[in-house]
Amino acid sequence: MNKMEDQNNQNQINIELSEETAQGIYSNLAIITHSSSEFVLDFVRLMPGVPKAKVQSRIILTPEHAKRLMFALKDNITKYESVHGVIKNADINPKIPMTFGGPTAQA
Repeated sequence: MNKMEDQNNQNQINIELSEETAQGIYSNLAIITHSSSEFVLDFVRLMPGVPKAKVQSRIILTPEHAKRLMFALKDNITKYESVHGVIKNADINPKIPMTFGGPTAQA
């Protein structure tokens, strides 16, 4: 093994994915809040005619990781659109009556 191969092996990450996690969780609303030290992404599933929605998953990121996620999403959307066509623009600020406090953006 040469030095370059050895260095590549040291940089590899072994990521495990359980069967339960591989099933995924459907979400049609993301609520994003932040503080000076973290971004909190709450993924929610809204159902038609049901006035109550439950957070399905919460992800907490450092600001640096949040920015990396933004760039990764941009890159993947560009790749997706090059194959499947432009994604129709959704309403950026849907009129959903929710107040959680703090700075909030919705996606």
